[in-house]
Parts: sequence; C-alpha cells; structure tokens
Amino acid sequence: MTATIAVEKKKLDKPPLELHYLGDRVLRQPAKRVAKVDDSIRQIAREMLQTMYSSQGIGLAAPQVGIHKQIIVIDCEPDKPENPPLVLINPQITGYGRELCKAEEGCLSIPNVYLDVIRPHTIEVSFKDEQGRPRKLKADGLLARVIQHEMDHLNGVMFVDRVENELALTTELKKHGFAVGAVKPIDKV
Repeated sequence: MTATIAVEKKKLDKPPLELHYLGDRVLRQPAKRVAKVDDSIRQIAREMLQTMYSSQGIGLAAPQVGIHKQIIVIDCEPDKPENPPLVLINPQITGYGRELCKAEEGCLSIPNVYLDVIRPHTIEVSFKDEQGRPRKLKADGLLARVIQHEMDHLNGVMFVDRVENELALTTELKKHGFAVGAVKPIDKV
C-alpha cells in the first residue's frame, strides 16, 4: 500500500492547519463520513500530514484540526522518508484481537501528557485510501494502537477518556495546565 500523497517529513515554521486542544468543543463532535474522495480531500490529507510532521506526531485525525470529516493520517516512522504515510478515509474497525495490552500514549491535542491506556493489540480495519479505493489492513502493536487512538478522535473520544489510573491522569493534566473536567471517562470495553 503506497500513499500517493507525498509531503516532506519535516517541521514547518507555519503548519497549514491549527491544532485544537483538550477542552475545545470541536474535539468532542463526531466526524462525518467522506462522501467522495477527491482533490479537496487529498489536499486536507496533505495539510494534515504537514501539520502532523510539524508537531512531531505519528498520527492525526481531522477533528484535531477542526475538520469534521472521517480522515486520519498516520506515520509510525516519521524519520524514514522512504516509508510512505497511511491515509485512512472513513475507517472502520472490523475485528479486534483477543489480547489486550497496556502502553503509554500521548496526543498532539494534549501536549506533554503521556499516560497508559489498555487497547487490543491487534485490529482489522477497512477504509478508503486517498484514491477512494476500498482497503483492508491488519495491524498490531504501535500501528494498531495509533489507528485506534486516531479513530477515537473521529467519535469525539480522547485517549485521556480511557485512562484508568485517575491519580496519574489528574496529576499529569494539572501539571500541564489542562482541566480535569475536560475528560469524559468512557465505559470500559
């Protein structure tokens, strides 16, 4: 699977899109499905990638930049220019592995906050690529985690909503100036 959207993997002084942060209502609104994958969608994906690289992230969902469309961009190897990023449009998880694993997550919308989250280790996801072609992908480890994290954004869910250690959550958020009240805990899977 190769992305046809090529952007230089570098930090820009002025990224094209503006990130929204925990507490901003825009992050809690569910994204709408993309009806047609066209040049405007590809341009959004390109600008999302530039913004993600500029913020030194490995994943970005459209709602994080105030765009209510089901688009996510991922690059688990931003330091390897030869590896193209992934663009997932209208992604849907079609299967979860049985094994759960705990790992630290962070988010460009909650800078400097890193906390453990439990998620399935493997997933299967179906989506459209940047050409509008239907695709399926089996992912595990970091890629599976990033896909799940970014897909949560499409549903107005943030990783802090899934953190089980309330003390660590409260401590980290306060330390970095985020309101604990902005967290919306979700029922555990």
